Amino acid sequence: MKVKPLADRVMVKLEKNESKTAGGIIIPDTAQEKTQTGLVVEIGDDSEAIKVKAGQKVMYDKYAGTQIKIDGVEYLILKMSDIIAVIE
Repeated sequence: MKVKPLADRVMVKLEKNESKTAGGIIIPDTAQEKTQTGLVVEIGDDSEAIKVKAGQKVMYDKYAGTQIKIDGVEYLILKMSDIIAVIE
């Protein structure tokens, strides 16, 4: 299935957090912080409002967007205003 965001929305592939500390302690999923970075995979059709490109790593607001799952992979659809930084 292919999903294309509309207007000023961006589809981001979520990054998994490490489930183990440097000391080797395993952290359960319920105790982990929600990830706030991801990889842009699709952008909407409003090229004037969207300032990121597919393939860029971005940081976004903690509780922003709509989470979807496609073929077992988790994605987030965000408004451009919810993206706060590009990570280089």
